[in-house]
Amino acid sequence: MNATAFDALATASVRSLRAYDPGHDLVALRRRFGGLLELGANESPYGPSPRAVAAVHGVLGELHRYPDPLGGDLKRALAAHLCVDAAALVLGNGSHELLMQLAQVFAGPGAGVAMSRYGFAVYAIAAHAVGAPLTVAEALPADHAMARGHDLPAIATAARAGTRLVYLANPNNPTGTWFERPQLRRFLEGIGEDVIVVVDQAYREYVDPDKSCCALPLLRGFRNLVVTGTFSKAYGLAGLRVGYAVADPGIVALLERLRESFNVNSPALAAAIAALGDQEHVARAVAGNRAQRERIADALRVRGLVVHPSQTNFVLVDLGADTPAIERALVDRGVVTRPMGGYGLPQCLRVSLGAAGENDRFLDALDGVMR
Repeated sequence: MNATAFDALATASVRSLRAYDPGHDLVALRRRFGGLLELGANESPYGPSPRAVAAVHGVLGELHRYPDPLGGDLKRALAAHLCVDAAALVLGNGSHELLMQLAQVFAGPGAGVAMSRYGFAVYAIAAHAVGAPLTVAEALPADHAMARGHDLPAIATAARAGTRLVYLANPNNPTGTWFERPQLRRFLEGIGEDVIVVVDQAYREYVDPDKSCCALPLLRGFRNLVVTGTFSKAYGLAGLRVGYAVADPGIVALLERLRESFNVNSPALAAAIAALGDQEHVARAVAGNRAQRERIADALRVRGLVVHPSQTNFVLVDLGADTPAIERALVDRGVVTRPMGGYGLPQCLRVSLGAAGENDRFLDALDGVMR
């Protein structure tokens, strides 16, 4: 039986899927370039807390044991840090897993999904995987201060009868744009109680203190709200894959029915607990990121480029019609950014913020390419 014949055996929803695109084969590029500059995956250049590294080493002798299937110690640590009840928490193998599971629980052929154009790619994958009708609301226009960001009223209109699940990212990947809590409150007040609203806050820690983006305070007033987070970004644990969702215990109980056994491994559990206990390290990483975000955005604008406002650890840069050629030329110089053609933004690159020296190297490479 050839590969095409197997397609006929798959469900219709799976046949319609396109696999998640990671951007580049980084392993192959690392072999090609001794000092590859990786600015395509929104990782923290400051790495994890030394306490987290020590915690991983501390459990290596127990790798023959299964991890805690409940993740109890991490849930209690997270509950204390987020000021929520442990019963309101479910852990995931990264927040990606939880975003997919939310669609498995609440969406399907008769229960639609709504999202914004230029929202995180996983939302559409989650909808298609369960055969759910997907409605994509248009993003804010190019002349708006948050161009290409979420238009919450448009999403509310898109979430018509039959919609069961809405995905919002705040701040949003890949645009870096954001909305504040009063806007989210109005959105929740206008949406039906039978619509689950997921606010993906993977970049929450990077938001400036004067921006009220955190959705967690709204959980008490809106039982249909789910907030997801991750240790992959500001905590620097992308390689270990730890995510979480905060929601009404009734929603958590449903997710627990689908959660894979032992979905968060022992080194990941230990590292996440230790990372939560070292908020000084997180604060340093966030401060370094903020300084570089402002510096790189200014440097790119001086070069005549359009840079979207961002409250994340990356910037979205509009380079015009030559973007694909510029991106390939950067790779030839050992500099990896993230092409945005898959998001419908072929004229843009998403550039993760490195440490100061890494960003200098990126700017030098970009200047060389554009000359």
